[in-house]
Amino acid sequence: MAQSKQLQQIVERAVAQVLDHQLPKLQAELVKRVVAELPASAAEAAPPGESSTANLLQAVASIHAGTTQKEILRALLDAGSASAARVGLFVVKAGTATGWQGRGFGDDDSIKDFPLDISAGPAAHAYQNRVATPGNIAEMDARFVERFGGPENEQILILPLVLKDKVAALLYTDGGADGRLDAVSLELLVKATGAWLEVASLRKQAQREVGEAGERPVAAVPVPTVSAFADPFAAHAPRHTTPRPVEAEPAAEVVEMPARAAVASAAASAPAQATDPLAAMPAEDADTHRKAQRFARLLVDEIKLYNQAKVAEGRRNKDLYDRLKDDVEKSRSTYQKRYGSTVAASGDYFQKEVIRSLAEDDVSVMGANFRH
Repeated sequence: MAQSKQLQQIVERAVAQVLDHQLPKLQAELVKRVVAELPASAAEAAPPGESSTANLLQAVASIHAGTTQKEILRALLDAGSASAARVGLFVVKAGTATGWQGRGFGDDDSIKDFPLDISAGPAAHAYQNRVATPGNIAEMDARFVERFGGPENEQILILPLVLKDKVAALLYTDGGADGRLDAVSLELLVKATGAWLEVASLRKQAQREVGEAGERPVAAVPVPTVSAFADPFAAHAPRHTTPRPVEAEPAAEVVEMPARAAVASAAASAPAQATDPLAAMPAEDADTHRKAQRFARLLVDEIKLYNQAKVAEGRRNKDLYDRLKDDVEKSRSTYQKRYGSTVAASGDYFQKEVIRSLAEDDVSVMGANFRH
C-alpha cells in the first residue's frame, strides 16, 4: 500500500509539473480569446482613462493567480470593485439566485444568502439571454433596493457568469455614490473568470483521475481527460431554499490537456512481445519483471522531467551522475524497496533505464563516479 501511494505521488507530481509549465500559455490564450469575444465597438465605448490597459491586465492576472474556485471568485470581486463602486455575486441554481459575497456593501458577507428575484427586470434579462444587461435601480427587486439602497445616478449593470453554456451566477454592479461603473472592463473580467474556472476545474479533474489510478498498475494509468465541469458553488446551500437534486452535466472537451504526453511516456509498456525475453518465464514472474521495467522508466522519466537543464549540461560535460546523484540514488532506493527482493531483482532494470534513457546509451556521459 505504501509503495502504491508513493507511485501515486510520483505520477501526481509529474502531471502537476507539466500543467504548471503550461499555465502561463493558457493564461495568455485565455486573455486573447476573452478580448476577441467582446463587441468590436467595446473599446470605443469606454471613456478615455476610465480603465487603463495595464490595470485591466493586472486584474485578469489576479484572477488567473487563483488556484481554487473560491480564490478565483474572490479575485473577480476584488478586481470588479476597481471598476464599480459596488459588486455582488449571486449564485444561480434551479432558477433561484442567492447572495454569495460582495464588495462595497459595507461587509463582504452582507449579501450572503439574500434571495434575489430574477423573474423580471435586468436580472431576468441577463439570466435568460446570457448577456450583460444595463438598467435602472427602479427595475430591480424591490426587496434588494429596500435593503441595500441604490446608486446616486440610478444606473446598474448585471453580468452573467457563464459556465458550460449555463448561467452559474449573476454579478450585480453599480456606481454607488461616485458613479464609477466601467461596463467594458467588468464584462471582460467576468468572461476571464468563467474561462479560468473551467481551466481550474479541468486541472483538478486531471489530477484526481491520475490520483485514483495510483492504486492500479502503472500501465493502467489513464490519460487525463475532460469530464463534467465541477460546480464552483457546490458547497453553497442558502438557508432559505430547499436543496434539489443536481442534474449530471454532460462531458465537454474545452482544452487539450498538456499532460497527455507526459503520462503516456511514464506509463509506456514493455518491449514488443515479438522480442520479449520474458515470454518463456512463468506468467506471474514475467508480470513482475514487466512491472519493474515500467516502474524504473517512471522513476527515470521523473528525474528527467524535473532536471531538464542539469540533464542537458551533464550530457554535454560528461558529469551527469555528479549533477543528479541525489535524485538518482533516491530513486534507486525507491526502486530497490519495491523490487529489490523480488524475482525482478536480477534484471537490474533501474540501472539499465538510467543508462538507456538518462545517458542515452552512452555511459561515458555519466562520468567517472557512476558505478556500472
